[in-house]
Formats: sequence, structure tokens, C-alpha cells
Amino acid sequence: MDTSRRTLIAAGLGASLVATVPGMSAAAPGKAHGNALTSDPFTLGVASGDPWPDGFVLWTRLALDPHAADGLGGMPNRPVQVSWEVAEDEAMRTVIKRGVEHARLESAHSVHVELHGLKPGREYWYRFRTGRHVSPIGRALTTPAWGETPAALAMAFASCSQYEHGFFTAYRRLAEDQPDLVLHLGDYQYEYKQGVYVSGDGNVRDHHGPETVDLAGYRQRHAQYKADQDLQAAHAVAPWLVVWDDHEVDNNWADEIPENRDPAQWNDTTERFRARRAAAFQAYWENMPLRKPSAPQGKEMQIYRRIQWGQLANFHMMDTRQYRDDQLAGDGWDENVEDRWDESRSITGPAQEKWLIDGFRSSTARWDFLGQQVFFSERDRKQAPEVDDVSMDGWDGYAASRRRITQGWVDAGVRNPVVLTGDVHRHWASDVKTDFQDPDAPVVGSELVCSSITSTGNGNGSTHDPIMPWNPHLKFFNNQRGYVRTTITKDAMTADFRVLDQVTTPGAPVYTKAYFMLEDGVRGLQQRA
Repeated sequence: MDTSRRTLIAAGLGASLVATVPGMSAAAPGKAHGNALTSDPFTLGVASGDPWPDGFVLWTRLALDPHAADGLGGMPNRPVQVSWEVAEDEAMRTVIKRGVEHARLESAHSVHVELHGLKPGREYWYRFRTGRHVSPIGRALTTPAWGETPAALAMAFASCSQYEHGFFTAYRRLAEDQPDLVLHLGDYQYEYKQGVYVSGDGNVRDHHGPETVDLAGYRQRHAQYKADQDLQAAHAVAPWLVVWDDHEVDNNWADEIPENRDPAQWNDTTERFRARRAAAFQAYWENMPLRKPSAPQGKEMQIYRRIQWGQLANFHMMDTRQYRDDQLAGDGWDENVEDRWDESRSITGPAQEKWLIDGFRSSTARWDFLGQQVFFSERDRKQAPEVDDVSMDGWDGYAASRRRITQGWVDAGVRNPVVLTGDVHRHWASDVKTDFQDPDAPVVGSELVCSSITSTGNGNGSTHDPIMPWNPHLKFFNNQRGYVRTTITKDAMTADFRVLDQVTTPGAPVYTKAYFMLEDGVRGLQQRA
């Protein structure tokens, strides 16, 4: 696979992709007849995801008016025929697959195409058409064959993009880095109505509609986010692996328990919150490039899944919301909560925990990545050794659950375990231990935490958190917006913590704040100049 040939993406991103491809009008996909849409319905862009050796998911969703209050994008109340094609070249001259789908009202005119029959470890390009309207072009990749170890994988991961708190410049900069794979670790969209969640820098743009509690609201909110050109650029550059966190449904939700019992938010009874959760899951499915096994069944939706990148890497994509026990002590930080050590408490639920540990046992990959949502390593805010002051919403609130996972990869002999995390709106890097209470306990893995795309506003350049001296496993902190860029080979993994100085005006440049390396078979992060 020639992963250096990305001139299409570098030349023009998002909706501008169509105009930058030579000869595109002459090679457009076959016309999908009978639609008679008078304006461009591809306002939400295109995406690919969940790749495998002979294919991937292709996604688009038709919307004439992304802000329509009913969540249906101003589309007619009928199916719309959509054709698609996949090519071996970025100019779309060598088309090797094509087909037709119907975008239907009951799925908000979204389209999911699960492709098979492609070659492993290759780049491909794709687009959609309905009537005279042609979508932007996206780039996708198949994974290497199961037994192959590719020379390298360029992977980026991100989280937490609160639309009101800033512009999505970091998504565009991520696209310009031209990764082969993108992981989104949650808080893709936020549920609040306009002005409820205000950053310290002030909100620079507004959410449409009320707080998202029903299907129309979640559909409208996803469409508002998807209409952003910078986000579209990031989706078009590479396949994504997505998992949700809390704000895709309700802040700090846990299984069937909302943050607050509030009738104004459909949170007053279990039945109403189940209905809210089902609506959020349906809209999430409609707006993400997920495979059919992840399609929701009412209030249930399985997003934990495993993607192999040949023998180089396993990506264990997790769900730490849907199956967890309720948070202790009101969801926040609290001192000396003994129940956090309770062996019966779980953040994953028993079925997902077994799936994960079985995956460790069967892994033959060089690298095993846990793509998950909330802070994994211990963060104790109190220096006094007899006092633990930790977050009940992260793995600290489920300490026995964390110990079982880390012991699971130790017992399985996982070669290089790495936890990838979002949620906390700051960059962090940490060594992982099976027992954070024991300063002499060995390091058994590493955690890399990405900052937010926008959430909490600009931040600042600080690289010191006052808790770090008595949490020596915490190796790096930064309070700026951005994402993490990695390169993975069989011998080492590098991680660049990419940051922007501000997000409250568009167009900021990106740069690397810190650079870490993990060597194959060597436990512990190594920071490089």
C-alpha cells in the first residue's frame, strides 16, 4: 500500500474534495434516477469505518437542511435512490465496485454500505451520487491480511468536540496529518441546549434546538455537527473507529441511570430514560460508519468490538457507559470511598469484561490497544497517603474492575498493552500498574489520553498539574486543545501530543507539545525531545 500518496486530501478537504479531483465529472457514478432533489443533499459529507481485510463500511446521510427541527434534514417523505462507487485511484478513473442503496425516511436518509471483495492492506477512494448531485470523495483503507505485519500504521485519536466552545480546526489539522486510521473515543456531540454549557472563553457559536432528549433532537444535533466542514475533512481522510461516552446521551449516564432525575430532560423515570437512550442510540447509528452488528435494538446497542490490523495491532473498542454500575458519591470526586474497591462493581459489565480478557488471551498482535472513554490510571488529588480523593466517573471509581483488566493482560502475556482515553479535556500520559497504591509495583502498560477538540475552550499552555508529584506514574499533562498522532511499527510506537493555541477563532496552526515513545516489549513511556 502506497500510504504516501495523499495529494487528494492535502489539496482540498471536506466539500472542496469534489472540485479538486481531475476528471471527476467525466467519471461520475451512474445517475440514480427519479429523485428530483433540487439542491445538494450531501451537506453532511461522507465517511468510512470499521475496516477489515476485504472491505469497510461506507456512510453518508442525505440532508437538504441540516438544521431542520424535526431531525429529518428537510428530506422528502420517501426513499431516495443513492448510487456509490469505489475506485483504486484518487481521480476515480479505475472504478472496481459500484452499487445502489435506498436512503429511507425511517433511518433519517442515512446509507450504510458494507463492502467485501477488496484487496487487503490497500487504499481506496469512494463517493456517492443521487440524481445530478455528487458527494465529496473520501479515502478508505482495508486492513492487512490476518497473518501480515505491515511496516507501519499512522493512527490518530480524538474526543470531546463541544460545538459551542470552539471551531473544529483540530479536526482539519488531524486530516492534514493524513492518518490511515482515526479513533474517536467519545463525546462526539453534546446534548445541551444553547448556552447551558459555557466555556471560560465564552461560547463562539450556538447549538440548534432544545436539549436532545428525543429522536428528532438527536438527529438534528448530529446533523448540525456533521455539517461542519472541518469535521467532514477528518471523516473523509481515513476510516474511523467510533465509540460513545456520555454526552451522546446524557452527562454522566450509567446504564439505565441518568445524571439527574429531571422530568424536563426525560430523566424522571427509568422508562423515560430508556426511551431517551434508545433515541440517542438510533441517531448515533444513523450518523456513524458502523457495521450491522452494531445496529441498535431499542435501548440496546453493542459498540464494543475488535478490529485487527494484521499482526501489528488489535483495537479493542470498549463501552464504559452502557453496562456500568452507577457511580458512587454523586458522580464527582470524593475522598475515601471504600466501595470503589468492591469486587462486585464493574465499569464494563461481566460480558464485556470476559470478551476483553478472552481477546487478550487469543491475541498474537505486537500491540493491543484499548480504545475507551474515561481516565484509566489513578489520579489522587490528595497528597496525604491515608486519603484518596479520586474521580468516581473514571476507572478510579471501579478500582477492582480496573485491576481485573490489568491482571488479565498480565496473565495473558499481552506483548504491548496500551490504553487510549478521551473525556478529560486535557492531554495526559501515564504508566499503568496493577496496584497504584504500591509505589514499588511494576509498570505493566501505558495510557495515552487525548485532549478535547474544543471542549472547555482555549485552555492554556500549562504542562504541570499539582497532583503529579505524588502520582509519579503520571508522566505528562497539558491544558490545550488538540489530539494525539501516533505511528505504530513492530519495533516501537510514537505518540505526538498535537495542540492548538486557541480554538475560539478558526484557522489556528497545530504543533507537537510533547513526544513519547514505547518500545516493543519494554514497559514504560519514554519522553523524547
